[in-house]
Amino acid sequence: MTVMISDEIDILLEKTSRSFYPTLKYLPKKIRGQIGLLYLLARVADTIADSKAGETNLLIEALTQYNEAAQGRSSQLPDLIDLAEIQSNPDEATLLRNVKKVVDALKFYTKEDQIRILECLDVIVGGQILDLQRFGIAKEGGTISSLESEEQLDDYTYRVAGCVGVFWTKMSLAHIITLPEQKQELFYENGVRFGKALQMINILRDIPEDLRFGRCYIPGPSLEEHGLEPKDLLESSNIDKFRPLYDSYLELTSEHLDAAVDYIRMIPDRQFRLKAASMLPVLIGQRTVTLLRDGNILDSDEKIKVTRDEMKGYFKKLLRALFIPGGVRRLLEKNKNL
Repeated sequence: MTVMISDEIDILLEKTSRSFYPTLKYLPKKIRGQIGLLYLLARVADTIADSKAGETNLLIEALTQYNEAAQGRSSQLPDLIDLAEIQSNPDEATLLRNVKKVVDALKFYTKEDQIRILECLDVIVGGQILDLQRFGIAKEGGTISSLESEEQLDDYTYRVAGCVGVFWTKMSLAHIITLPEQKQELFYENGVRFGKALQMINILRDIPEDLRFGRCYIPGPSLEEHGLEPKDLLESSNIDKFRPLYDSYLELTSEHLDAAVDYIRMIPDRQFRLKAASMLPVLIGQRTVTLLRDGNILDSDEKIKVTRDEMKGYFKKLLRALFIPGGVRRLLEKNKNL
């Protein structure tokens, strides 16, 4: 059964997911709506968790109530009007005001797909609650706290993004492709690493912004091994001391992206829409890693991101590559080495 995204949900998606929306448009219709809805459900939770006012326990309570209602364990959604009023992003404010419409959209999908969506949402919300418990509310100018171990960092990347790789894989296998059982385990593993790669890029790119609000996702013990502590990352002049550790995370991210490339190779060529939707974030991710290697991430005035013109260029290259034998492989390899 194919269910198209309703106009209202599609508008919310387009407004709140400018970077993900092009990927969504490439997806096969059989799974486009479900993946778009998970994005919105997760974005609601993310907006609640990132609200920069109030008290930590109130945000945790709102997240918990929201998840309980979405999961069907409660009939009462939290009142998010006050949180909507304090959002600096008007589109996120609109999303919070329309949370009931987002949750109600679950009913348009099969019970099996609802379970897949809600399993993933449960993991994401759990990660966001854990984040609030560790760091507290995002508060500018406060004390900077860091993660305590590399294991915590890996766990965090799984909870907020790696689990999306599992969901994407489940949806693909349920509706689009068939793989031999012996290959499915590797497909899932690569899917998890795909998600982790994208989250690592977010973490490494957003270090100055996170520090400003008291959050350091670089584990404290790893910083100590390089003679640093979280507050030292506020000074751009410390980039040389930080560079070896930072480069090791970029290398890990590149390895995760290589697994994402393997994931794409496992998708049958005839499923060009699914390949295209998977390729686009990898191409952008590879380019972002290159930019991060060359720039000084500790300089908050140096904005490191792929430009809109570059993204448009990737759309064109991607369309060409999909219709040329071996084009996908060549595009991914060439892009990685730019």
